[in-house]
Amino acid sequence: DVQLVESGGGSVQAGGSLRLSCAASGLTISRRCMGWFRQAPGKEREGVASIASDGSTKYADSVKGRFTISKDNAKNTLCLQMNSLKPEDTAMYYCVAEGLPCGGNWDAYPYRGQGTQVTVS
Repeated sequence: DVQLVESGGGSVQAGGSLRLSCAASGLTISRRCMGWFRQAPGKEREGVASIASDGSTKYADSVKGRFTISKDNAKNTLCLQMNSLKPEDTAMYYCVAEGLPCGGNWDAYPYRGQGTQVTVS
């Protein structure tokens, strides 16, 4: 079975940083499109970033220049480095795997984690 377990969320002041991790089992992330989505209360789910099997990345305009998605293939772990955090980044963040096509469509990802909460004040 495929499992995705997020960690690294928490509370931080505006301007601060957090690093989210997603430990994957049951699949090899280096060969997969992986991504991060987020959803804030009362708002639509948003694709934050994705990284394809060739390493190419895509970002939502709202996070470009502040967030970086990467893969630690040795640890089979997906990461999201979040800098210069803003209150509007407050949301539950979800790790997703095996997107076809690779991008910002939630329905394209059959595997999803339970989420980790990020709160920016």
